[in-house]
Amino acid sequence: MQKIPHVLDVRGLSLEAGRTGIRILRNISFDVRPGEIVGIVGESGSGKSMAARAVMGLNPPEIRQTAGAINFEGRDVGILAKRDLRALRGARIGMVFQEPMTSLNPSMTIGQQLEEGLRLHVKTTRQDRQDRILQILDQIGLTDPKAALAAMPHHFSGGMRQRIMLASVMLLKPALLIADEPTTALDAVIQRDVLELMVSLTRESNTAVLMISHDLAMVASYSDRVVVMAQGEVVEQGATSQLLAAPRHPYTQKLLSALPRRAAARVIPAASVPRVEVRGLVVDYPGRGGLLRRGAPKRALNGIDLSVQPGEILAVVGGSGSGKTTLGRTIAGLIAPTAGEIRFNGAPVGTARTSDRAYRLNCQMVFQDPYSSLDPRMTIGALVAEALRHTPGLSAQARHARVGEALDEVGLSADFAPRYPHQLSGGQRQRVAIARAIAARPQFVIADEPVSALDVTVRAQVLHLFADLQRRHGFSCLFISHDLAVVEQIADRVVVMAQGRVIEQGSRDAIFDTPREGYTRDLLRAIPTLFPTEQGGVRPGWRLASGA
Repeated sequence: MQKIPHVLDVRGLSLEAGRTGIRILRNISFDVRPGEIVGIVGESGSGKSMAARAVMGLNPPEIRQTAGAINFEGRDVGILAKRDLRALRGARIGMVFQEPMTSLNPSMTIGQQLEEGLRLHVKTTRQDRQDRILQILDQIGLTDPKAALAAMPHHFSGGMRQRIMLASVMLLKPALLIADEPTTALDAVIQRDVLELMVSLTRESNTAVLMISHDLAMVASYSDRVVVMAQGEVVEQGATSQLLAAPRHPYTQKLLSALPRRAAARVIPAASVPRVEVRGLVVDYPGRGGLLRRGAPKRALNGIDLSVQPGEILAVVGGSGSGKTTLGRTIAGLIAPTAGEIRFNGAPVGTARTSDRAYRLNCQMVFQDPYSSLDPRMTIGALVAEALRHTPGLSAQARHARVGEALDEVGLSADFAPRYPHQLSGGQRQRVAIARAIAARPQFVIADEPVSALDVTVRAQVLHLFADLQRRHGFSCLFISHDLAVVEQIADRVVVMAQGRVIEQGSRDAIFDTPREGYTRDLLRAIPTLFPTEQGGVRPGWRLASGA
């Protein structure tokens, strides 16, 4: 049997930070063959992205290669001249980044950006370039490819921008596609659509794929082989199904043990008066337009009815644009409703314009990205203390003690109080955000995608912490997420939203096991799932695969 040559062969690669001498990658080796999908998994800081960027020569100048070789199609990338590297990038090695809005030029039309790569790397006529662009835009599912040529990136949703980014890379039919966290910010249905499209386009061109992700379930479902990295080293690699079914290295076992799993259902008694109740909530956003003419308003929420019981965690799920975040922000008083009513402990509360002090003190919010929601100029102690400014009956000494207590409760000591947000990891920053939310002992917490930016092990720690605090303090929670695996672990009840409406709601087990609506079933079918094996590992699969 003839051995298939490697498209990419990384052997004994080591990288160091020039001034400090810190070892970033230590003697890592892996390879990728034509038409093969190889996944690289590991926690944040494991070196996944650094290894991928080294393949394209995109690491910062202060990062230097101290050992090993990166052979691409038989050439050592590490010794290539800059001119030769530029010829490889795009033409032979393509890269899809995590956030397409930062990798697509906001000042250029889609047509100009797609044509740029062809013009630089392929000798052909303008008409031929246009024909190839229209063909691939049709392949990725754009309803009007010709109109898309003149559109700007901000005219498209996140999922469609990622499709366009994928199209721009695959136009040149590269030998290797590097996908660095390509679907992290996308909801389940769009994530599966984008990944299926990527597989289809790469199979058609026999393109090798190097997929970097902290999402084990996604990598398990789409990769042929997997490489596990920890602290700059490759700790284990092999065929995906075999490695995950019977992991040998303790670090791999640790990653698998951190995957979200359904906890036993809790019985939350229905109170005569819900903690929070929403009746007929409507939110309209003003239409776009010029100085004298404005378009019709866009209805983001259309008659929402729901209630949250005392001590209950109610999860809100749905695709991008379903209205989840708008609902959370409106209930928090950050957006003024167009119509409808919000009631807290049976009493109506004010809007964003006429705030209700008691409700504001008892309603706290945990945002998706703690780095942007924590003031970088304030210390951790000051950030947590800020939440206590209006708490009645607290002296300065009691406030200081409460700050230390809140930090202790989230697993951070009082030693963190004088630090600043940039001195903490992502998981630690999210713990600070949770400490700030619970410091005033609120009765109601809104958590908007609180763990979507965290890797698998840190996410598990934060979820466990959040659930423990909720049981300890008994606050009600509106938990907003597009990650249904996380929702399955933490929620008591689930509300499913689509196009600004509630289309289904019920207990967690009822929604996940016997969904009534087709949209809910589509959401569940889009989730790659890892089922436990007898050897202590997992096997990849899909929910409702039998068509339930």
